[in-house]
Amino acid sequence: MELNRRFSPISLLMLSINGMIGSAWLFAPLYAAKIAGSAAIVAWLIGGVATVLIALTFAELSVLLPVAGGTAQIPQLSHGMFTSFILSWVAWLSALTMAPIEVQAVLQYASTYFPSLTHLVNGVPLLTGMGLCWATILMLGLCIINIASFKGLVRFNFVLFIFKVFVIVLTIVMLITVSFHPANFSGIATATGSGTGWQTILAAVASGGVAFAFTGFKHGVELAGEAKKQAIAIPLAVVGSVVCCLLLYMGLQIAFIGALKPEALQNGWAHLSFAGDVGPFAGLAAGLGLVWLLKLLYVDAAISPMGAGLIYVTSTARILYAMSKIGYVPGFLSRLSKQNFPVYAIFANFAVGMFLFLPLPGWQAMVSFLVSAMVISYAMGPIAVLCLRLELPNAPRHFRLPFVNVICLLAFYFCNLLSYWTGWDTVYKLAIAILIGFSFFGVSYLRGKIKADSIGLKSALWVIPYLLGLTLISYLGSFGGKNVIPFGWDFLVIAIFSGIMMYLAVISRSTNMVQDFATYQLVEPAAVI
Repeated sequence: MELNRRFSPISLLMLSINGMIGSAWLFAPLYAAKIAGSAAIVAWLIGGVATVLIALTFAELSVLLPVAGGTAQIPQLSHGMFTSFILSWVAWLSALTMAPIEVQAVLQYASTYFPSLTHLVNGVPLLTGMGLCWATILMLGLCIINIASFKGLVRFNFVLFIFKVFVIVLTIVMLITVSFHPANFSGIATATGSGTGWQTILAAVASGGVAFAFTGFKHGVELAGEAKKQAIAIPLAVVGSVVCCLLLYMGLQIAFIGALKPEALQNGWAHLSFAGDVGPFAGLAAGLGLVWLLKLLYVDAAISPMGAGLIYVTSTARILYAMSKIGYVPGFLSRLSKQNFPVYAIFANFAVGMFLFLPLPGWQAMVSFLVSAMVISYAMGPIAVLCLRLELPNAPRHFRLPFVNVICLLAFYFCNLLSYWTGWDTVYKLAIAILIGFSFFGVSYLRGKIKADSIGLKSALWVIPYLLGLTLISYLGSFGGKNVIPFGWDFLVIAIFSGIMMYLAVISRSTNMVQDFATYQLVEPAAVI
């Protein structure tokens, strides 16, 4: 039994946009402004451009190889199982946490009216026993909507899309109309004219929620095997969603900065504070007397994260489905329901995801971890494009990336920069998580699920130096590291490192790509229904 092609171009685009518009729009403008001040606007532009370049590489890959769980399967084709496992493990681990985080965001906002849901521990709101019970109910609800009815999923997604975009546009218009202080933007020129200012801008991209806000573009990759009119649907979903959300987030950031009263900034951007800032836009609406908008924002504060969580339950299950098909995790996880949904993978993700509601270091710290993990899985996109161009030059490409060498190198460079900008405190935790993943790979090998001749150790020779190099540069760098590599020079170091790693990755590509592509050993897409 195989997955069906069920998503039209428009529905896939809306799924990707819905996946981006979650808790990020509720929190990121505040955190980005606290880090970079009014120059947070520049951070959004950098994050958007970087994500578009990365997304373009995945657009070509996903049209050429429209498979479910492309994060796991594309590296398997280009570099063998060992590389595929590392990257799919990182992608699954990071994507798995998305739904629990969005559910926690819902409950955190709801605690304004229902204080029994959360309690403060060292200033960080954590779920109480009652909160955990509601978290379980909400997580199960997301799973049931995914499994019970495809039509229900699409209709629910459409309603969420309309409502969320409407509330965001309305919020932008009302804040700019009712309260706008041009003087709040005076620091942009100062920030962009100094090294320290640029350092805060780049930190805001990685740790202020900017890069996190764009992670949803990968939904189009994971669901590519279920898309109709793939040559149109996939590029539209992958690239179009980034462009649409960039415009929305830029508008939100401008409206947020402009609406702040001057007295809120008297202690500097880092100490920005105002009544109700636990829910930034709701706090601004309350301060401006927009009671009706305040109520609407509280409703959206529940709906937006739940909508994003719903999409992540959908796409994360496809990653686990693909990992099961390849043999990394137990085979029953790739079993499908009568409606051709990976029901076992969905509930396995639910069970593991519930453990993530244990005390966490807060939304912003978790976002940094997720960004660092996500961009490592993104790094495979530009590498795989170049490998497939060399090995399969005549394969039909209904979407062909222009200036492929330049765009792929820039995309790979941005991936490494984003990981570096999250800071040493995040990178070392990710390194530990990757080491844990190695043990799972070893178990699969000992159980005979992975054959020795398919591991692709020669093709994976670049992976270990790549991961070690990123960790070492972060440790020696200026973003929470030892500052042995000062700010400014780290750009050059990462540029040289990126060029070397991309060269090693391309020359070590699998020699079996032509054969594997011809026999289509990946999970084949089902016929259109």
